[in-house]
Amino acid sequence: MAKEECAPQRNKSGDTSTLRNRRTVQPSEKIYQTLSTPASKDNTCRTAGSVAGDDSRSSNGTSELSSRGRLSDESPSRVLLMLVVGLSFSTRLYKITEPPHVCWDETHFGKMGSYYINRTFFFDVHPPLGKMLIGFAGYMTGYDGTFPFIKPGDKYENHNYWGMRGFCAVLGSFLPIFAYLIVLELSRSHTAALITATLLIFDTGCITISQYILLDPILMFFIMAAVLSMVKFNQQRYRPFTAPWCLWLAMTGVNLAGALGVKFVGLFVILLVGLNTVWDLWRLLGDLSLTLVDLVKHFLARIVGLILLPLFLYVTIFALHFVVLSKSGPGDGFFSSAFQSRLIGNNLHNASMPEYLAYGSTITVKNLRIAGGYLHSHWHLYPEGVGARQQQVTAYLHKDYNNLWLVHRQSDNNSQSGPPYLVRHGDIIRLEHKETSRNLHSHLHEAPLTKKHFQVTGYGINGTGDTNDLWQVEVCGGRKGDLVKVLRSKVRFHHRATGCVLYSSGKTLPKWGWEQVEVTCSPYLKETPSSQWNIEDHINSKLPNISLSVLKPHFLEILLESHIVMIRGNSGLKPKDNEMNSKPWHWPINYQGLRFSGVNETEYRVYLLGNPVVWWLNLACLGLYLIMVAVASIALQRGFSLGQKRKEHSEVLMKGGGLLLLGWLLHYAPFYTMGRVLYYHHYFPAMLFSSMLTGITLDILLKSADLLLSRPYSDWLQGLGQMILMSSVLYSFYLFHPLSYGMTGPLGT
Repeated sequence: MAKEECAPQRNKSGDTSTLRNRRTVQPSEKIYQTLSTPASKDNTCRTAGSVAGDDSRSSNGTSELSSRGRLSDESPSRVLLMLVVGLSFSTRLYKITEPPHVCWDETHFGKMGSYYINRTFFFDVHPPLGKMLIGFAGYMTGYDGTFPFIKPGDKYENHNYWGMRGFCAVLGSFLPIFAYLIVLELSRSHTAALITATLLIFDTGCITISQYILLDPILMFFIMAAVLSMVKFNQQRYRPFTAPWCLWLAMTGVNLAGALGVKFVGLFVILLVGLNTVWDLWRLLGDLSLTLVDLVKHFLARIVGLILLPLFLYVTIFALHFVVLSKSGPGDGFFSSAFQSRLIGNNLHNASMPEYLAYGSTITVKNLRIAGGYLHSHWHLYPEGVGARQQQVTAYLHKDYNNLWLVHRQSDNNSQSGPPYLVRHGDIIRLEHKETSRNLHSHLHEAPLTKKHFQVTGYGINGTGDTNDLWQVEVCGGRKGDLVKVLRSKVRFHHRATGCVLYSSGKTLPKWGWEQVEVTCSPYLKETPSSQWNIEDHINSKLPNISLSVLKPHFLEILLESHIVMIRGNSGLKPKDNEMNSKPWHWPINYQGLRFSGVNETEYRVYLLGNPVVWWLNLACLGLYLIMVAVASIALQRGFSLGQKRKEHSEVLMKGGGLLLLGWLLHYAPFYTMGRVLYYHHYFPAMLFSSMLTGITLDILLKSADLLLSRPYSDWLQGLGQMILMSSVLYSFYLFHPLSYGMTGPLGT
C-alpha cells in the first residue's frame, strides 16, 4: 500500500487535524482502545502497516501533546513520587522493632523462616515462596534460626528478628508507590494518583499488616507489581515485540508466579490478567491489518510470558523448597511414607526393615488419604453422648509413640513368642494399642461426626476383649494367601462383626478429640484412599531387613502430593473454639479488626484496624463510581455533546476504573463461596483495588465542579474538596495511629 498523503490544518484554537482520504477505513486502522489510555478524538493517516490514530500520537501509542505535557510536568511528578516514597517507607519502618515479642501469626511464619534456616521440613497450607523469603531475610541479617516462636507474647530477647520484620515492611512500603504508578498510568492524573497514595500511606490497617513477619505484605507486593506490569504492558501495545513490550510482558509473568508462590489467593490476580489478555487477543483478532503469522506470534508470546514462564518459576520455587528442606521435621506425618523416605533423619530415610508383615510385629498404620494420618489412640475416652464411652481412636498427622500397634492372631495374645508367622490376605487379626493395651474395636454406635459410619474405639484390658476386636486383612488387588508387603501393599481392615471397613474421614474432631482426625468404620465398601492403609514402621527382630531406598519418589510425584496436601489442608481450616474470625460482609465496613498483641493495660497493645475515613470513603466511592459510570454511559448513548475533556473522563472511568472494579470483585467476591475459616486480613488485597478506584472516582468528581460553577470558582471548589479530603484522612490517622504503632495504659470502656 502506498504512503497516504496527509494535509495538516490548524484551526483557530491552534489544534492540528488531518483530512481523511476518501475511502473506507479498515478495522485495522481504528485506534487501539486500551483499558488504560483514553482514545483520542482526532484521527490521522498512517503509513502501511501502522495504526490509525490521533495525529499527535506517536508510534508507541502516546500523544505528542501528552508527551510535551509530561515533559513539562516531569519535575513536579518526580517530586510527588519522591514524597510518596519517603512517606510510605517512613510510616512502615517507624518503630519496626516494637513490640519486642511475638505478635499474632509471627508464631507461624517466623517459625517457618527458622525451619528454612535449619533446613527442617514442615507443612503449611500455603506455597513456600513467602516463608522462603522470610527465612532468607532473617539469615542475611544475622538471625540464626534458634528462636522457638512458641506462642504470641514470647520475648525475642537477644534474637535478631528485625531483619524479617524489616523485609516485610519494605515490601509493604512499595504498595502505595505501586498504587500511585498504576493510577497515574490509568488516569494520567497526578491528583488521582496522589489521592490513592495518601489513602494507602495513612491507612492504619495497611501499616500494621506490613510491619510484622507475615505473608500478607509479600503477597500484596507481588499482586500490585503484577497489576503495574500489566498496565505498563497495555501501554506498549502500539509497539509490539519491542524491548519494553517484552520486558513488561515478562515482568507480568514473573510477578504472577510470585503471587501464586506466596498464597493460592494469587490465583485471583492471575484471573484478572487472564481476562485482560483474552480481551486484548480478541481485539487483535479483529485487526484485519494483522496477518495470521502476526496473530500466532502475539498468541505464542502471551503463552510464553503469561503461562510457561510463571509455571516454570512456580515449579522452580518448589524445587528449591524441596532441596532446602532436606531434614525430617514436624511436617512429615502429613505426607506419604514414600515422601518421608527422602528426608534425612526420618526413620524411613535409608532405612531397612522386614519386608513382610508378621504376627508379633510392632507397626504404625498410615492412611493413604493425603493428610489422612496415622492410626492412633490415647488414654482419653469419648465424651458422654458421643457413642459408647470407650477409649478414643483417631488419626494423628504427626509421628508419635501412641501410633504404635501390636499385631496378634485372633485368639493369641503371645504372638511375639515362637517363630514368626507372616500375615496373609484374608487373615483375621487383632490390633492391640501398645501404650494402653486396648484392642482396635468397632460396634454399631454411630461415629462422632460421620453419622452414617460406625464408631471405632479402644476396648478391652491387657489385650483381652471380644469378637468386635477382630479384623480381616485384605490386600487391595490381592488373592487369598498373598503376603502383606510393608509400605508397598495397600491394605484394608474389614470388621468381622459389622462388615464395615476401617476409614479415615478427614474431618477434624472438636477439642475433646484434641483436634485430631476422625476414624470410623464405613459400611460403604468401595475402595478409596480413605479406606486404604499401609504399614509404615515395622519392628520385628526375628525377621530379616531390606533397604527402603527404592521407595524414594520422583520430583513430579512429590510436587503433586504437596499440592494435594496443601489444598486439603487449606479447605480443612475451621474456626477453633472462641477464636476470633469474621465474615466477608464485615470487611468493607471495617466492622471488626484483629488483635495482634496485648490483652490488658500493662501490655503493649497492637490492633489491626483500617483508618475509618479511608475504608468508609472506599465503600462510598464504590457506589459513587457506579452512579457516575451509569450517568456517563447514558449521556454517551443519548449522544449528548460532552466535550473532549468529559469524554476523556468517561474513558478513564469506564476503562481504568472498570479494570480496578474487576480487580476488587475478583479479590473479594470468591470469599463468599469459601467454607474455610476467614479473617479480616483476607480483605486487604481487595482494599488496594478499592483505594485505587477511589482515587480515580474522587479526582473526576472534583474535576466536574465546572459543571456547577464557572472558573475560577470551580477551581476553588476543587481545591477545597482536595484539602478537606486530605485533612480528614490525616486527622483520622492521627487519632488511630496508636493502633498500628502500639500503646499501653488504661483500656477503653
